[in-house]
Amino acid sequence: MAVTIAKERWTSKVNELVLGAEPNVVKVGGDATLPFLFFEGEMPNRPVVALEVLDMEPEDWPDILKAPFEGVLGDPAAWAKKNVEYGADLVCLRLVSAHPDNKNASPEECAKTAKAVADAVNVPLIIIGCGVEEKDAEIMPAVGEALAGKVALLGCATPNNYKTITAACMVNGHSIVASSPLDINLAKQLNILITEMGLAANRIAIDPLVGALGYGIEYAYSIMERARLGALTGDKMLAMPVICFVGQEAWKAKEAKASNDETPEWGDQTRRAILWEVMTAVTFAQASGAIMVMRHPESCKQFKAHIDKMMEPVKY
Repeated sequence: MAVTIAKERWTSKVNELVLGAEPNVVKVGGDATLPFLFFEGEMPNRPVVALEVLDMEPEDWPDILKAPFEGVLGDPAAWAKKNVEYGADLVCLRLVSAHPDNKNASPEECAKTAKAVADAVNVPLIIIGCGVEEKDAEIMPAVGEALAGKVALLGCATPNNYKTITAACMVNGHSIVASSPLDINLAKQLNILITEMGLAANRIAIDPLVGALGYGIEYAYSIMERARLGALTGDKMLAMPVICFVGQEAWKAKEAKASNDETPEWGDQTRRAILWEVMTAVTFAQASGAIMVMRHPESCKQFKAHIDKMMEPVKY
């Protein structure tokens, strides 16, 4: 007995965001359907993984997360090379040293580090500031200029500093991460403000501030899904690919940080923590996440293996 598959008919699609310089470009977005529903529309680009690099050795990372990067944690360029060897599609450099509570690194120092990382690898870059809005507005113009022509993704732009970061992207040919709390209207409003400055809508990635598995992930999922539905029904200010900072959330959860001695009933910490990161990323891929910023190379490997299977054509 033949079964007729019910299909939605969508009127629009997600913007395609292109990062990197030829021939080493990465494309995300472009979807004309909900994630992996190939019978309803085209999904031309698979979700991709960026592995993180910090510009100073992390003090709060557990040993099992530091181990794969032994010997390079104090050298961002060498760390970036290691991430590419581990299979990262992109490298995400976090300029944590610029934070006033860390080294309060200058814009010139940050630009020098970003340039060294860019010269060390042949994959596109995501450059994220220290998280202090005023300081990020200071360093991003210098970083954007140092990476002119590299077509990087700079962030995070917020309602308080988007003008400076947007200008840096426009002048130097980069794209931008628009970051807003888990609220679809705030995300849309920030996208409107950025495009009103003249940056094309297809050069914006939405950062909805996701949470880790078990930590409000359902709320993050619903916001991302609503944004995707808005894009597919013609809302141009929600038609941007979504970037998910999975690693920073997953690895601060107690389920990932707690040692074997602290919680023996939870099983081996290494396996548990990696699965926590993988499952967080897999969930957000189903919700429409396009770029997963992760930390552990084994998490990257397992997530990419899952996406390989999800992208296989299915006959109905």
